Amino acid sequence: MKIRVFLLAVLVFISEGIFVEIFSGLLYKTDYILVPRFIMIFLVFLTVYGKKEMAIWYGFGLGIFYDVVYTEILGIYTFTLPLMVYLSSQLMKILQANIGIVSAVSLLVISILEIIVFEMNSLIGFASLSFIDFAKMRLLPSLLLNLGFLILFAYLFAKWLRKWTVEEDF
Repeated sequence: MKIRVFLLAVLVFISEGIFVEIFSGLLYKTDYILVPRFIMIFLVFLTVYGKKEMAIWYGFGLGIFYDVVYTEILGIYTFTLPLMVYLSSQLMKILQANIGIVSAVSLLVISILEIIVFEMNSLIGFASLSFIDFAKMRLLPSLLLNLGFLILFAYLFAKWLRKWTVEEDF
């Protein structure tokens, strides 16, 4: 059922913003920057347990919304989310598609996404951190946050997306 996948994508997109709003008071009192990348996790799971083409289109559409809602650089997520979907699909051609490997690939593409965004922001002067500071203050804390999300939701994502994308074919 396409509507279920779409509604899950919308829910995950909104949950990133809600997470930041709920925890922003706590997050601003620390030197660490926690960036939820729940959308990227959803897209990797959709790539593996659903359909790659669908995931690329969702990556493109969600990337546009992400750029419009959250960023000052239009186009960075529109380009990088589908690119990360493609990269994860290529990795999964050589790796086993079990939930642990898919979760590890999710964290890998989140790392790559974070580095690309950091480098783009550094290039245009929005970021002034060194790469080491970026890794300590943003990348590692964000990976831990997203690992927690994976621990909570990876099984459900795999189960739902596998079921819903198969049902869609009938």
